[in-house]
Amino acid sequence: MRTVAQPQAPAVPPALVLIVDDGPDATGLYREYLEFCGFRVMIAASPHAVLDAQANVPNIIVMDLAAPRVDAPETIRQLKAHPRTADIPLVALSAASDAETARARAAGADVCLSRPCVPSQVARAIRALLVWQRSRVR
Repeated sequence: MRTVAQPQAPAVPPALVLIVDDGPDATGLYREYLEFCGFRVMIAASPHAVLDAQANVPNIIVMDLAAPRVDAPETIRQLKAHPRTADIPLVALSAASDAETARARAAGADVCLSRPCVPSQVARAIRALLVWQRSRVR
């Protein structure tokens, strides 16, 4: 009996995660863990520098709410208002007050995590948001 080869589904590249943070210790730790989990990772001090480049649009953004030179709630609002970035899930990281977290949620952050948070928490949030995003698209 002869078997017929099944067509292969096209390979889906790993999700690209943009980490917006200027703390080298945290970003290095998150990058290493997320790459170990199979994600591709970009690091930027501002999301606009990467998103304005028109290349490598991330599948998800992880943003430190305390990043200098970034008004996090306003940046989140701008990202959620722009047609090119509106559907990119956003994880906000905050070591500050509940008020800051509330402002980030009101601006459009999909998930807010309190710092300190271990990289596995960030990876779990990313996976959950990617599953949620894929279910919305179908």
